[in-house]
Amino acid sequence: MALGGVFDTERWSVISIILSVSLTVRWAVSLNPYSGAGKPPMFGDYEAQRHWQEITFNLPVHQWYFNTSSNNLKYWGLDYPPLTAYHSLICAYVAKSVNPEWIALHTSRGFESLGHKLFMRATVFFADLAVYIPAILCYIHHCEGPERKKMSSMLCILLYPGLILIDHGHFQYNSVSLGLAMWGLLGLLFDRILFGSVAFCLALNYKQMELYHALPFFCYLLGNCLKRDLKGEGMIQLIKIALVVLISFAFCWLPFLTSLQQSLQVLQRLFPIDRGLFEDKVGNVWCSLSIILKVKKVLSPLTQVWLSFAVTLLTLLPSCIKLTINPTLKGFKLALVNCSLSFFLFSFQVHEKSILLAALPVLLLLHEIPFMATWFLLVSTFSMLPLLMKDGLLLPYTVTSLAFLLITATFLSAFEKVSLEDLQLQRFSQGVRRYIPHFTIPPCLAKLAFLLSIIAMVILSLISATQNPPPQLPDLFPVLVSLFSCIHFLIFLVYFNILHLSESVYKKPQQKMK
Repeated sequence: MALGGVFDTERWSVISIILSVSLTVRWAVSLNPYSGAGKPPMFGDYEAQRHWQEITFNLPVHQWYFNTSSNNLKYWGLDYPPLTAYHSLICAYVAKSVNPEWIALHTSRGFESLGHKLFMRATVFFADLAVYIPAILCYIHHCEGPERKKMSSMLCILLYPGLILIDHGHFQYNSVSLGLAMWGLLGLLFDRILFGSVAFCLALNYKQMELYHALPFFCYLLGNCLKRDLKGEGMIQLIKIALVVLISFAFCWLPFLTSLQQSLQVLQRLFPIDRGLFEDKVGNVWCSLSIILKVKKVLSPLTQVWLSFAVTLLTLLPSCIKLTINPTLKGFKLALVNCSLSFFLFSFQVHEKSILLAALPVLLLLHEIPFMATWFLLVSTFSMLPLLMKDGLLLPYTVTSLAFLLITATFLSAFEKVSLEDLQLQRFSQGVRRYIPHFTIPPCLAKLAFLLSIIAMVILSLISATQNPPPQLPDLFPVLVSLFSCIHFLIFLVYFNILHLSESVYKKPQQKMK
């Protein structure tokens, strides 16, 4: 008993140190500039979040998503689901108690001050601390394996630079939607299906981009119900899930269900077609393809929508079918990676920050396949370099990325885990050897590919930071970053699909992670 007490004390001491380090890094990044700082008239995402507080506090609910004299939708009009609006309203009440000028209707537009920056940064900090970080701690706590490896994984996950730089640097609340999605996954992990369903519904009603994760949740739940027999227990479970989902959505959308016009207006704001296939320079297929073929000019907007929908569906279908037939928790995490990557690479209206949706499930695989997960997470952060440089975040980008690389190499031995077994490619290689008897992947080849990739990212980062592009090619460096990232993401998509499709056949629903 005494030994157990000592063990628990030591364990929580380590956790306290990890939390202190991760929170300190977050706050240090928040001291840097934010999106659109001092750049009128539109400023950036920081001003968008402040403006939503202004709108939700001063206008009645039925005007939040409509263009009126008091709510110009062309100036950062609300285009996220109701839960984001409610969150903005809560923040607005706090802001009002501190300084009413921060959310005064019309006159607060573009408001910037040190005190307001501190307040806004604090809202992200506490949202991260309240939703995302506890979910990660809970996930790691129930992982199997040596305590040292679990603590190392926790440190690496909490120090992932992509999420820290976007939320605490650029300025967004991705930790809320990703944290709610994590709680949804934990519900499935603990066989608390209804809790998991509610949590994911909340994630989806906070950010519509959580649709990237929706199909794996649906397929996993459906697959489990099918295995339980749809004529009995499985059907009852399916009805319960359906009712919980409907009630959760109804609860979130209640103020907007007063009329059909209200509901349709919200949907139109959430899924605008007129914004185009992609924005800025994003590391997906359509942006990369536009280097040689101007897709936006050649195809009509409606054709772009249908083409992106068809290609996205085709690329994510194999993983979804496998998950429905074989609903395991490991397969569920791999399907989350594959579906979110398919959406990022091929879907309509993709932002560079959407890669965080693919990064989340990869973080959950960091302790299982540290080499490939670390590589992906570094590339995902690098793919946002043009955005981070625009925000003046080059220094925190460099420091956090290097720190993440060193920490994963030191604590997870990421670059020693490159055998077929470590990469979980044994079953795939056995299948290939039926046709190519001597097929193998030399560990030195994987290490060389990673090293060359790192060198290329360093060179592109240095060139982007120190050199001016040719006058005739002003977007040269962002385009090179996007193309480089896209090629990597396509390779990762193939890799994670191989892992999922070669997973062993279904035996019984798993209750614990491996």
